[in-house]
Amino acid sequence: MRVYDQRRRVATAAAALLAVAMGYHVVFGQNGLTAFRQKRQDARALDQQLQRLSEENEQLKGHVDRLQDDPGAIEHQAREELHYTRPGEVIVTLPNERRATTVNTAGTP
Repeated sequence: MRVYDQRRRVATAAAALLAVAMGYHVVFGQNGLTAFRQKRQDARALDQQLQRLSEENEQLKGHVDRLQDDPGAIEHQAREELHYTRPGEVIVTLPNERRATTVNTAGTP
């Protein structure tokens, strides 16, 4: 009977050790719960980035459409980026600003 008790204790200890090892692998293993949680967090961040980029893409498409169809938009873009002026206008650049300010000296809009 003594041998039977020892076998049972060894088998119980082995089963407990195996259960602990399996539990550790399930939680901390390569595809465990912690890895799953991190991948889910990464997926959420990528979804948010995708949403932002989609919105930016839509805005840029609208801007391109305006530049293709609206002469006023083309003029505005040229005045902003290339500092084009109308006859009689002078561009004044202030030191603390990055953008140029257009001043109308001819008295016409």
